[in-house]
Amino acid sequence: MTERLSVAVVGAGYWGPNLARNFAASPDWDLAVVCDLDAQRAQGVADRVGGVPISQSLDEVLADPSIDAVAIATPARTHHPIVMAALAAGKHVSVEKPLADTVARGIEMVDRAREQGLVLLTDHTYCYTPVVMKIRELIAEESLGDILFIDSVRINLGLIQPDVDVLWDLAPHDLSIIDFVLPGGIDAPTVTAQGADPLSAGRACVGYLTMPLAGGAIAHMHVNWLSPTKIRQMVIGGTRRTLVWDDLNPQQRLSVYDRGVDIAEQSKVTTTDARAANISYRLGDTWSPALPEHEALAGMVAEFAASIREGRGPRTDGASGLRVLSVLEAAKASLSRAGAPHPVQNTSRVSEPQS
Repeated sequence: MTERLSVAVVGAGYWGPNLARNFAASPDWDLAVVCDLDAQRAQGVADRVGGVPISQSLDEVLADPSIDAVAIATPARTHHPIVMAALAAGKHVSVEKPLADTVARGIEMVDRAREQGLVLLTDHTYCYTPVVMKIRELIAEESLGDILFIDSVRINLGLIQPDVDVLWDLAPHDLSIIDFVLPGGIDAPTVTAQGADPLSAGRACVGYLTMPLAGGAIAHMHVNWLSPTKIRQMVIGGTRRTLVWDDLNPQQRLSVYDRGVDIAEQSKVTTTDARAANISYRLGDTWSPALPEHEALAGMVAEFAASIREGRGPRTDGASGLRVLSVLEAAKASLSRAGAPHPVQNTSRVSEPQS
């Protein structure tokens, strides 16, 4: 199956134009239509990608038998009805993060895609960047050793969203990355979240999310709409090496440090006084792997096509979207309880269709 696939982009707001541009440029896809309730906005996107048709009717788009798939770039609260309608119409679906606005609705979407034998891809765009692919590779080959901690910071002077808080707006990026690079994905039993609304905006504008990971490790995220400086950084520490990803440094996005703290195994077993443990500090080399530069969305649209043609779950499937969504939902509950830990719903029973 090598013929080009046909796709409709639904939503011409912030993310839709990026999707339209990448689908239009892809050798795997024909961009059939841009769909949005606002005809002027849809026309503006369509004109920028060569004048493709527009539509204000989702029903009209879904009724078109020549369209193989839809790419949804609308607010999270609208994902469930649009995705369910698209799947009912026999269309493969990619959907902007987060997958849905509740875990229950997300499970319905993933279950329906499996029942229909259709691809449901969660657009976790960062998982298609060369740097995140390299981080996944380093962890898989145990270059870092056992993971000890993950610390991420995503702050800038950003747009205060009208319908979601800063955790739901920014944390899905880092959660999707953590889910992608850890073998087996996120498997946190609980989440603790704290937030502040110093501007009285009606929602948290500064947020902190913490969750335990397997083997005694811990992950922590800081997200912020109010910072005058922009930082996008993740540190992943292991027993052998630690890596630092600075997304705003194109000359050296990824650095790997052969530095750390070692405690002799004998001391771990026989020493009850931590001060007397046999501790040594490792001060080795630092290196930066060479990484190609290409747009992540181009990789995403290529993976979407490949998963449809090969009849397999995509790299960022609905199940990965559910794992991220379950953490967000637990964080929302923790936030409402003044930061008390809240259990994360186990969605591991949900899987994508395989051939």
